[in-house]
Amino acid sequence: MMNYIKRYLGIIWMLLALVAGYYLLVSQAIPQFESGKPDDLVPAIIYTFVLMPIISGGLFVFGWYAWKGEYDEA
Repeated sequence: MMNYIKRYLGIIWMLLALVAGYYLLVSQAIPQFESGKPDDLVPAIIYTFVLMPIISGGLFVFGWYAWKGEYDEA
């Protein structure tokens, strides 16, 4: 029973990765790119090319392994 819950939550983690990536890109990075201020360019680049891949990729890989059953107890 617990293994099925872990697999279901794996799908939830993968969806959360997509939502987190979308949020970082749309709500954080794009407005700073469009602001036109030089001070906003560095955080926008960090959000886009550093934080988004780490956060989204980590959540997605964790969810993928949970969905595939890597965390199942034998």
